[in-house]
Amino acid sequence: MNLRRLIWNNRWLTDKQRIEWYPGFWLMHLKVLEISPCWRTVRILLRHSWIATNAGGSLFGGFQACLADPIAAISCAKIFPGYSVWTRSLHLDFRHEGRTDLELRFSLSADQEHQIRQELERKGRSTPEFTYAFYQSDGTLCTEIKARIAIRPKGYKAPKRRQ
Repeated sequence: MNLRRLIWNNRWLTDKQRIEWYPGFWLMHLKVLEISPCWRTVRILLRHSWIATNAGGSLFGGFQACLADPIAAISCAKIFPGYSVWTRSLHLDFRHEGRTDLELRFSLSADQEHQIRQELERKGRSTPEFTYAFYQSDGTLCTEIKARIAIRPKGYKAPKRRQ
């Protein structure tokens, strides 16, 4: 078993520790500020460190994308167990330079959850889109994120397209 799977599947670790110690995130020096027990609210601090700073002095967009990518999918996997879940598309709109620590704020509303559950019951799959963001330490919106998440039955294989 590799380190990545060992950390993610270890029952002794909290969800906070799993994220902070995950090899892809460890060098980013993340700090999980909040994960609600149901994963409907997630807040993570992306520190403005020397390793995450580009030549212009702001946080690399790649660090932001790396952290933003799995959050909505992980949340959906926790809320809708028994399905395969992955990020289908990710769009980042960089509105301001990240010159301070950035706080990622994600939430899944009761209305979104209800709509997804209805789609899963009706069609057996769902592809919801979530909008969340990174905020600077003064509360300024820095980067808006739009993530489309694929929620499919376990073992799902997309139909082959004719070329």
